[in-house]
Amino acid sequence: MEKFPLMHGLETERLRFRTLTTADIDPWMDFISSPEAMEFFYMMETGSREACETWIHRQLTRYETAGHGLMAIHDKASGDLVGQVGLLRQVVDEESQLEIGYSMLPAYWGKGYAPEAAKACRDFAFGKNMAPYIISIIHVDNVNSQQVARKNGMSVWKRTTYMDLPVDVWRIDRETWLGMIENPG
Repeated sequence: MEKFPLMHGLETERLRFRTLTTADIDPWMDFISSPEAMEFFYMMETGSREACETWIHRQLTRYETAGHGLMAIHDKASGDLVGQVGLLRQVVDEESQLEIGYSMLPAYWGKGYAPEAAKACRDFAFGKNMAPYIISIIHVDNVNSQQVARKNGMSVWKRTTYMDLPVDVWRIDRETWLGMIENPG
């Protein structure tokens, strides 16, 4: 499996990225325990500490085996954990894809953290020439995540079924990204 460099230490205007640790289990329970947050987070049972532990350990395994995974993101001013964002290898319709995944703690929704962090992932991946395009897999009813993808310069590439759910695969290619950074605005 191809390894990518971790984004540990990456910073944006307001955010700092770091690798997740088992110390993140307790704060991440705020996400796992929220029915609104878990509505489109189809990988585990709402409120399950065991599922939360498994989720964090899955990211730690990804770091070791693939060199990437979801990262903890912190507000630089407060130091608070605001969410998890990162680059993941996903298999969609039997093809390996590089995905930007993101989940914010409910207390930080609507503050622009998700688009800021997703753009940093996009810029990191294209800056390191990690893939010719990047995707985000989003449930067809998840309007908030669709807005984040749109702000990240993505558009719907295709509709498919992923983990038995209807999803849109949003995508941006490197050439589109280059045009965005060369001609901002």
